[in-house]
Amino acid sequence: MTNSIHIANSKGRDATVGLLHIQAPEGPKMGLPNERMSFQRYLAATESTTHDALTKQFGENYAQHLLDGDPEVDMESVGLRIEHTQTVYLDGDQKLLYVEPQFIDLLLNPDGAEKERRAPIDVDMNVVAEVPVRFSGRLVPIQDAVRRFVFKRKLQLHHVDGLTFDFLYEMAKDLEGQKALMVIGAGDKGTQPLIFQANGKPYRGFLEGKTQDKSYQLVLHLSEMELKKPVSSKSTTSEGEAS
Repeated sequence: MTNSIHIANSKGRDATVGLLHIQAPEGPKMGLPNERMSFQRYLAATESTTHDALTKQFGENYAQHLLDGDPEVDMESVGLRIEHTQTVYLDGDQKLLYVEPQFIDLLLNPDGAEKERRAPIDVDMNVVAEVPVRFSGRLVPIQDAVRRFVFKRKLQLHHVDGLTFDFLYEMAKDLEGQKALMVIGAGDKGTQPLIFQANGKPYRGFLEGKTQDKSYQLVLHLSEMELKKPVSSKSTTSEGEAS
């Protein structure tokens, strides 16, 4: 992902500034105090001991075979430590594919029905393009934004010199005074989604600003999902109920 963004403020003045990836705080660690825990992977079964393999060898009801012996356990392999793994592709018959499959884009309607299948289209990054990311003019109150949108990640804008410091400080101060998030986007009107790398996932951007004395903080919240209330079915009057 890019470490810069070309952005214009509400007055149409633009600059290229830096982007920092905000990491989530580290959660609680498992284990004992002052003891380091590591996770290991071990082999639990092989292809010859799967349910399908045992069914083919003993039939559907092979419970007695499990009692009489241990056909579900490969004594030579089970328990071996797995150090490295490699991705492989299987076809519908679980046969190994030696040529990487071709991917397609599957477009769905809002109801989940298939709309279109097409070859993948290459999409360029647009946050450092010639046309800067712009304010759309749409403000979303903070208390509404946290209830309407699922935010996937956060990025922080930072200055790269004295001029961009003043540029971003005024932007943060203006947003802080409005107590709202500014929806920003690509394109001439700031309505197109933000794409931070080639063929990357499109996001909707919400810019939040805070200031304290001569310092500022500009956080770009990224969302790819809006929460909507399900449509309730019309209630029908029960038999004998007055309308």
